[in-house]
Amino acid sequence: MQITFDQLTAFRTLAETKSFTKTADRLFRTQPAISQMIAALETGIGEKLFIRQGRTVILTQAGEILLEHSNEAFKIVEQGLFRIDALKELKHGKLTISTSDTTAYYILPEVLKKFRTRYPDIDVRIFCKPSPVSAAQVLAGDADIGIVTLPVENPKLVSETLVIREDVGICSTDHALSKRKKITFRDLAEYPMLLLDSGSNTRSYIDERYIREGIKPKIIMELGNIEVIKKLVQLEFGISIVPLISVQSEVKQNRLKVIHIFKNDECRRLGLIYQKKGIHSIAAREFSSMLKSFMNDKNRL
Repeated sequence: MQITFDQLTAFRTLAETKSFTKTADRLFRTQPAISQMIAALETGIGEKLFIRQGRTVILTQAGEILLEHSNEAFKIVEQGLFRIDALKELKHGKLTISTSDTTAYYILPEVLKKFRTRYPDIDVRIFCKPSPVSAAQVLAGDADIGIVTLPVENPKLVSETLVIREDVGICSTDHALSKRKKITFRDLAEYPMLLLDSGSNTRSYIDERYIREGIKPKIIMELGNIEVIKKLVQLEFGISIVPLISVQSEVKQNRLKVIHIFKNDECRRLGLIYQKKGIHSIAAREFSSMLKSFMNDKNRL
């Protein structure tokens, strides 16, 4: 059987007022409409819910049972509505992001700090994964949004470019290349290189360029951490290619020198991805808005 919300509302109101007339007035319905809803409810259940006593009605035993459980049901609905209101105000909820180690370390902290300050009760979770894995997590619904290297080719995902992500050469302040502003891959081939492990997206991007140029680099170390690479470059173990965003602090403090390698149209793009049906998490929508605003202030990373 099917019981409607209107039927239960009429039933609970009649149980309280004990009058069809008062119930109709309170619910802004006609008395015949209330009578029809109660009759339909009784027919569906197969039991009388009220006994008429003059102009008033009283509950039957079946009516008392239904009232008890319908009150519980309405309380659950009210609790749900309360939680939804709280969610709209971001007083509770969760946000799940999937992105790379580099983005999580060098880009997200400032945005996350602002988000946490404004919405301290939101449970934020971050998966640090390569871009293809992040895309798979968003597609599976394991993450609300992904912040990845574009392009991501999947018809079920929407991608929005956030910023140009430039990869640059870095060397020590005393290195022979430290006075250069730009350099080619052929120039790099003359020097010992420290690069990220082969499994990383950045390494694949660099390797593809070396292959295209027909150059074999002098790789002396492969490491899994950009911070370690930066320290070794400062100590003059060699030079490297890393995302520009990862060395901004060292450049400002004159501990490393940056050399541009890629033209603007050769640079990768950092983007926001989400399911084509949209971002359903209110927290994720708000964070995405903050992230876009933050990235708009940066033309190049």
